[in-house]
Amino acid sequence: MPSDVYQFHIFAPKIRYMATNRTFTMIKPDAVENGHIGNILNMITEAGFSIKAMKYTRLTEAQAKAFYEVHAERPFYGELVEYMTSGPIVAAILEKENAVADFRALIGATDPAEAAEGTVRKAYAESKGRNAVHGSDSDDNAAIEGKFHFSAEEVH
Repeated sequence: MPSDVYQFHIFAPKIRYMATNRTFTMIKPDAVENGHIGNILNMITEAGFSIKAMKYTRLTEAQAKAFYEVHAERPFYGELVEYMTSGPIVAAILEKENAVADFRALIGATDPAEAAEGTVRKAYAESKGRNAVHGSDSDDNAAIEGKFHFSAEEVH
Protein backbone atom coordinates (compact mmCIF):
# COMPACT_ATOMS: atom_id res chain seq x y z
CA MET A 1 0.00 0.00 0.00
CA PRO A 2 1.42 3.48 -0.87
CA SER A 3 2.64 5.41 2.15
CA ASP A 4 0.16 8.24 1.57
CA VAL A 5 -2.98 6.06 1.73
CA TYR A 6 -4.47 4.84 4.98
CA GLN A 7 -7.33 2.38 5.47
CA PHE A 8 -9.75 2.52 8.35
CA HIS A 9 -11.94 -0.44 9.36
CA ILE A 10 -14.61 0.82 11.75
CA PHE A 11 -17.83 -1.17 11.29
CA ALA A 12 -17.85 -0.21 7.61
CA PRO A 13 -16.27 -1.12 4.31
CA LYS A 14 -12.86 0.30 3.52
CA ILE A 15 -12.65 4.09 3.60
CA ARG A 16 -9.61 5.46 1.84
CA TYR A 17 -8.02 8.72 2.93
CA MET A 18 -5.25 10.40 0.98
CA ALA A 19 -3.13 12.80 2.99
CA THR A 20 -3.11 16.23 1.37
CA ASN A 21 -1.42 18.12 4.15
CA ARG A 22 2.14 17.45 3.05
CA THR A 23 4.43 19.33 0.76
CA PHE A 24 7.96 18.93 -0.53
CA THR A 25 10.82 21.39 -0.38
CA MET A 26 14.48 21.64 -1.28
CA ILE A 27 16.87 24.14 0.17
CA LYS A 28 18.86 24.87 -2.97
CA PRO A 29 22.65 24.96 -3.49
CA ASP A 30 22.95 28.76 -3.12
CA ALA A 31 21.26 28.80 0.28
CA VAL A 32 23.25 25.77 1.45
CA GLU A 33 26.52 27.34 0.27
CA ASN A 34 25.67 30.60 2.04
CA GLY A 35 24.97 28.87 5.36
CA HIS A 36 21.21 29.47 5.48
CA ILE A 37 20.01 25.91 6.23
CA GLY A 38 19.38 26.52 9.92
CA ASN A 39 17.66 29.87 9.42
CA ILE A 40 15.38 28.47 6.70
CA LEU A 41 14.50 25.40 8.77
CA ASN A 42 13.75 27.70 11.69
CA MET A 43 11.37 29.76 9.54
CA ILE A 44 9.67 26.54 8.40
CA THR A 45 9.14 25.19 11.92
CA GLU A 46 8.11 28.57 13.32
CA ALA A 47 5.42 28.68 10.60
CA GLY A 48 3.95 25.51 12.10
CA PHE A 49 5.31 22.87 9.74
CA SER A 50 6.60 19.57 11.07
CA ILE A 51 9.41 17.80 9.24
CA LYS A 52 8.42 14.27 8.23
CA ALA A 53 11.59 13.46 6.26
CA MET A 54 14.83 15.31 5.59
CA LYS A 55 18.18 14.62 3.98
CA TYR A 56 21.34 16.48 3.05
CA THR A 57 22.36 15.25 -0.38
CA ARG A 58 23.65 16.25 -3.78
CA LEU A 59 21.71 15.70 -6.99
CA THR A 60 23.42 13.93 -9.85
CA GLU A 61 22.95 15.33 -13.33
CA ALA A 62 20.57 12.45 -14.14
CA GLN A 63 18.51 13.11 -11.01
CA ALA A 64 18.28 16.84 -11.68
CA LYS A 65 17.28 16.23 -15.30
CA ALA A 66 14.58 13.79 -14.20
CA PHE A 67 13.27 16.02 -11.41
CA TYR A 68 13.02 19.06 -13.68
CA GLU A 69 11.96 17.12 -16.79
CA VAL A 70 8.78 19.21 -16.99
CA HIS A 71 11.04 22.15 -17.99
CA ALA A 72 13.13 20.19 -20.55
CA GLU A 73 11.88 22.26 -23.50
CA ARG A 74 12.43 25.60 -21.81
CA PRO A 75 15.55 27.66 -22.57
CA PHE A 76 16.67 27.73 -18.91
CA TYR A 77 16.59 23.91 -18.45
CA GLY A 78 20.34 23.34 -18.93
CA GLU A 79 21.23 26.19 -16.63
CA LEU A 80 18.74 24.91 -14.02
CA VAL A 81 20.24 21.40 -14.10
CA GLU A 82 23.77 22.83 -13.81
CA TYR A 83 22.73 25.02 -10.87
CA MET A 84 20.92 22.22 -9.02
CA THR A 85 23.96 19.94 -9.31
CA SER A 86 26.46 22.64 -8.32
CA GLY A 87 26.37 21.77 -4.63
CA PRO A 88 24.46 19.97 -1.90
CA ILE A 89 20.78 20.48 -1.18
CA VAL A 90 18.50 19.71 1.73
CA ALA A 91 15.34 17.85 0.67
CA ALA A 92 12.39 17.62 3.05
CA ILE A 93 8.79 16.56 3.35
CA LEU A 94 6.78 18.94 5.49
CA GLU A 95 3.38 18.54 7.12
CA LYS A 96 0.79 21.10 8.15
CA GLU A 97 -2.85 21.72 7.39
CA ASN A 98 -3.03 23.39 3.95
CA ALA A 99 0.68 22.62 3.52
CA VAL A 100 1.18 23.43 -0.16
CA ALA A 101 -0.51 26.84 -0.13
CA ASP A 102 0.91 27.82 3.25
CA PHE A 103 4.43 26.85 2.22
CA ARG A 104 4.17 28.72 -1.09
CA ALA A 105 3.15 31.80 0.93
CA LEU A 106 6.07 31.29 3.33
CA ILE A 107 8.69 31.05 0.59
CA GLY A 108 7.38 34.01 -1.42
CA ALA A 109 7.64 34.96 -5.07
CA THR A 110 10.28 33.29 -7.26
CA ASP A 111 11.95 36.66 -7.79
CA PRO A 112 13.16 37.87 -4.38
CA ALA A 113 12.72 41.48 -5.53
CA GLU A 114 8.98 40.75 -5.74
CA ALA A 115 8.79 38.56 -2.60
CA ALA A 116 6.98 39.89 0.43
CA GLU A 117 8.86 40.88 3.57
CA GLY A 118 9.20 38.00 5.99
CA THR A 119 9.35 35.32 3.29
CA VAL A 120 12.22 32.90 2.82
CA ARG A 121 13.13 34.22 -0.62
CA LYS A 122 13.04 37.85 0.48
CA ALA A 123 15.46 36.99 3.27
CA TYR A 124 17.77 34.46 1.58
CA ALA A 125 17.42 34.33 -2.22
CA GLU A 126 20.07 35.95 -4.38
CA SER A 127 18.08 36.24 -7.62
CA LYS A 128 15.23 34.74 -9.58
CA GLY A 129 17.57 31.97 -10.74
CA ARG A 130 19.25 31.43 -7.37
CA ASN A 131 16.12 31.60 -5.27
CA ALA A 132 17.13 29.61 -2.18
CA VAL A 133 14.27 27.12 -1.97
CA HIS A 134 11.88 24.97 -3.97
CA GLY A 135 8.28 24.39 -2.94
CA SER A 136 5.78 22.07 -4.57
CA ASP A 137 3.02 23.84 -6.49
CA SER A 138 0.22 21.29 -5.91
CA ASP A 139 -0.74 18.36 -3.70
CA ASP A 140 -0.14 15.97 -6.61
CA ASN A 141 3.33 17.36 -7.31
CA ALA A 142 4.17 17.34 -3.60
CA ALA A 143 3.48 13.61 -3.49
CA ILE A 144 5.44 12.95 -6.70
CA GLU A 145 8.41 15.08 -5.62
CA GLY A 146 8.47 13.59 -2.13
CA LYS A 147 8.52 10.07 -3.53
CA PHE A 148 11.30 11.08 -5.93
CA HIS A 149 13.59 11.86 -2.99
CA PHE A 150 12.37 9.57 -0.20
CA SER A 151 11.38 5.95 0.21
CA ALA A 152 8.34 5.14 2.34
CA GLU A 153 10.66 3.98 5.13
CA GLU A 154 12.31 7.41 5.29
CA VAL A 155 9.06 9.31 5.90
CA HIS A 156 7.74 9.51 9.46
